[in-house]
Amino acid sequence: MEGTSDPYGGHNGSEILPPMQAVVVEAPQPAVVHKVMAQPAQSSASKMKGKVKETFFPDDPFRSFKGQPLKKKCLMAVKYVFPVLEWVPGYSLSLFRSDLIAGLTIASVAIPQGISYAKLADMPPLTGLYSSFVPPLVYTLLGSSRDLAVGPTSITSLIMGSMLQKGVSVSPSAEPTLFLQLALTSTLFAGLLQASLGILRLGFIIDFLSKATLLGFKAGAAIIVSLQELKDLLGIVHFTDEMNLVTVMASVFQHTDEWSWQTILMGACFLVLLLSARHVEGVAVGRTFASIKDYQVDGNKEMMAIGLMNIVGSCTSCYVTTGGFSRSAVNHNAGCKTAMSNVIMALTVMVTLLFLMPLFVYTPNVVLGAIIIVAVIGLIDLPAAYHLWKMDKMDFLVCLCAFIGVIFFSVQQGLAIAVGISIFRVLMQITRPRMIIQGNIKGTDIYRNVLQYEEAQRVPGFLILTVEAPINFANTNYLNERTKRWLEDESFSGNKQTELRFVIFDLSAVPAIDTSGIAFLIDLKKPTEKLGLELVLVNPTGEVMEKIQRANDKHNHFRPDCLYLTIGEAIASLSGEASMATP
Repeated sequence: MEGTSDPYGGHNGSEILPPMQAVVVEAPQPAVVHKVMAQPAQSSASKMKGKVKETFFPDDPFRSFKGQPLKKKCLMAVKYVFPVLEWVPGYSLSLFRSDLIAGLTIASVAIPQGISYAKLADMPPLTGLYSSFVPPLVYTLLGSSRDLAVGPTSITSLIMGSMLQKGVSVSPSAEPTLFLQLALTSTLFAGLLQASLGILRLGFIIDFLSKATLLGFKAGAAIIVSLQELKDLLGIVHFTDEMNLVTVMASVFQHTDEWSWQTILMGACFLVLLLSARHVEGVAVGRTFASIKDYQVDGNKEMMAIGLMNIVGSCTSCYVTTGGFSRSAVNHNAGCKTAMSNVIMALTVMVTLLFLMPLFVYTPNVVLGAIIIVAVIGLIDLPAAYHLWKMDKMDFLVCLCAFIGVIFFSVQQGLAIAVGISIFRVLMQITRPRMIIQGNIKGTDIYRNVLQYEEAQRVPGFLILTVEAPINFANTNYLNERTKRWLEDESFSGNKQTELRFVIFDLSAVPAIDTSGIAFLIDLKKPTEKLGLELVLVNPTGEVMEKIQRANDKHNHFRPDCLYLTIGEAIASLSGEASMATP
């Protein structure tokens, strides 16, 4: 029977209604929240051992010794101390042929450079040749680089001569014997320092000399060295001993009456000849060529080798030597295969010392000056400076300060200024770490910096903060003030639709924390609670979580529901709690 409708559009009781179907309403699933775990417990001794190993032995040089019999371990230890034993057993005639050509080639560079660099350091020419004879033989036994060609370099020669004259106030012309003795003593102590740094695995200290610092320092030194050689290129007899741009140029133009056109012409001809014939400093050089030929160079081991090389050299009338880039580049391009090329070079220099020195006695100073200028001009790397400008203006500033310090003050002051600025920059990065606000990229569970990503939008009711550095005593005051300022800005915004209710502190990028950092996190709860906000922590790393747990053992500052594994889980959980608490 069909039912009829009533006047109001309803149905009368005679209608046969279909049976009612049950409607099942599913309850919302609670957000999945993963528990934040601490790293496995370790004893203090184990932690200290791990930290010491990562600090001093990051490359784990002795890992190949593990599991080896005692006899083989002893053999490996001898080879570690004397790397020459690695390649000598398999040395062949074909390798010797390549090393012979390379050795003779670098000897042709080392001999005139040795004489010229000794002059640059205000020492006898023989000293420069001795420094190209004994140290290469020592390095062949102890060094691990196949391409490094050792000997005196322009920078070390310049610093040696400048420091002895200005720092100790000894004149090489008035007291030549004392000057030479002080130079050899300085070489001994330099070698002891280098060897000690290598043995104690403290080579990372030289990392404070950044590439930007060295770039500016070497360019400034190259200009100062070149200007000093104007004395010989112009034929000036009375010339200043100062090492800065203003004094040197003043000396050049105050003695125009001493200029010799014959000397100028000869110097110009030699400069043109050497520049047209030109084909383009220690641990870094060895690593550069090692990366090209795909073999490993231990930086600390190299420092030990160079240090011992200078110790032996100081006992055999040699001054400070290291691995020169230009000489090593010649060695590499000449096709060297092993460190035997250093032996060939040393033997060639020995033959020169024994039989050919009379031929070099009358070498004009103008020729030596031209050789020095050509050698150091390659230290000026304008493309690298432009690259610094494009990549990092602060690095360029460090480079520029080193350059200006060297040419307008002195070599030592320029280097000190550059290192000081580099260290100041590192300290600024430690004391003023980067702190950002994160937002959600719509349709994903990804949270990124709202200033870096336009599609990252702030989540209403949440302030998501991230610190991208360790939290320690040096930066807690800054982080505290910065966080309070953000909280004040949010409280004064007055937007009821996005009223702040939660502060999420993302610790994913915080690798370490100290007691001051933990105190900062605890104290941060006070201003947030005062504003009626809830503070939660997200993804504390192993060390951070361990110290949070230790702080909780005493006062339970951070309950388990204040710790989340991801930002997404924290927002989902806190949003659900907030909606349930809202009437």
